[in-house]
Amino acid sequence: MAGSTDTSGGARRPDALHSEPLRRDFADRDELVAYCRDVFPAAAEVDDHVSATRGGPCAAEARLAEVDPPRYGRTRNALDGAVTGLSPYLRHGVVGLAETRDLVIETAGSPRAAYKLLQELAWRDYYRRVLDDIGDDVWDDLEEWKTGYHADHYADELPEDFLRGETGNDFVDHTVHTLHETGYLHNQLRMKIAAYVVHWRRVKWQAGAAWMLSHLLDGDLASNNLSWQWVASTFGPKPYLFNEENLVKVTGGRLQGVGPGGQRPFAGSYDELNERLFERR
Repeated sequence: MAGSTDTSGGARRPDALHSEPLRRDFADRDELVAYCRDVFPAAAEVDDHVSATRGGPCAAEARLAEVDPPRYGRTRNALDGAVTGLSPYLRHGVVGLAETRDLVIETAGSPRAAYKLLQELAWRDYYRRVLDDIGDDVWDDLEEWKTGYHADHYADELPEDFLRGETGNDFVDHTVHTLHETGYLHNQLRMKIAAYVVHWRRVKWQAGAAWMLSHLLDGDLASNNLSWQWVASTFGPKPYLFNEENLVKVTGGRLQGVGPGGQRPFAGSYDELNERLFERR
């Protein structure tokens, strides 16, 4: 179930949820879910969906056994690619980064054969180290915006049509509903929905980061916020964009980015989108 970030999608920082010792033993999963709803009512109010993902070391070991590093490297950007599914277990400490790194290299036969997957593990480690260094400042703009706009040109809260998944755009609504119902998004959808929120709807990245973090089963403050900042351009050299052609490619044509009345907000070259979305100072 979700965290306790602001249900409006605003940029409020998450509060501590619970300070009492928690039960660890349950007769079955249904009893665990009922207990969590009772102990964390604010979280259940934000998002009462229960993910099909199973927790625990046995589930983590099963996922580790299925990791195919070379295939991951070739197909990771496609929605049906060989992603590992390890992020919830890494996030909650069921498996460690070093343990995963070693197994990945062993499975691939060499670090070179596992390069892309090792690179992603390294980014996760890097983000954690940045968070250790900056702490709560992870919620603040770490650099100036490179979009031609200042922070006060962006809205503080997410629009209601977005939060309900009722924009009429097939990509946006599918992504919102998928996150709410499963607690998970492919990384390509995470980056693209973040770009849509910040650049097309011109909403502060903090609002989007808080919304996503409140629904993600693998919600990691460091990776989540710093990735949103990278998309926004406050933790990177330029804003991240995608276009319709790229969206169709990574989704295998399942999502076109078409909105009400046949509107195509993502159509055009990257030069055209940059011209359309950003101010030149």
